[in-house]
Amino acid sequence: MTAPPKLPSSPAPGEDSREAAGRGRAARIHASFARQAFMATLGASLVEVEPGRVVIEMARQEALTQQHGFVHAGAIASVVDSACGYAALSVMDEGTGVLSVEFKVNLIRPAAGERFRATGTVEQAGRTLVICRGEAEAWDGGAWKRIALMQATMMCLRDRTGLVD
Repeated sequence: MTAPPKLPSSPAPGEDSREAAGRGRAARIHASFARQAFMATLGASLVEVEPGRVVIEMARQEALTQQHGFVHAGAIASVVDSACGYAALSVMDEGTGVLSVEFKVNLIRPAAGERFRATGTVEQAGRTLVICRGEAEAWDGGAWKRIALMQATMMCLRDRTGLVD
């Protein structure tokens, strides 16, 4: 898995500085995601990045299933946790890192499907803690169906050597 090309940090003609900053944040998140070996192991890919919202998708793999043939809840929770973490990072200052503090997952239905989509959305951002809502959906038979909800708290790391995303 390769990271997308680096985007210029200065505004393009007709673009304001907020749009350029958004491109810079997206590039930062793509670069961080590319370093996540566990997401690569799960076959997950970053598909959308915008301020306060990130979407990650993953194809069904036999190696990720539990005894009944559904994708294991641990795999689903991990992808939603990453979506929430990167949504939180998207609203944090440059030069910071993000770590999960806690999360709670409600598993609504079994993870049956061909593809899975995790969306993380920032609900409240403070200086140190960011509260996120996560949702996992499964694509099965032509429609996305919600399979899990997450409430997550993420921590902004500042001035920690080696812990910058």
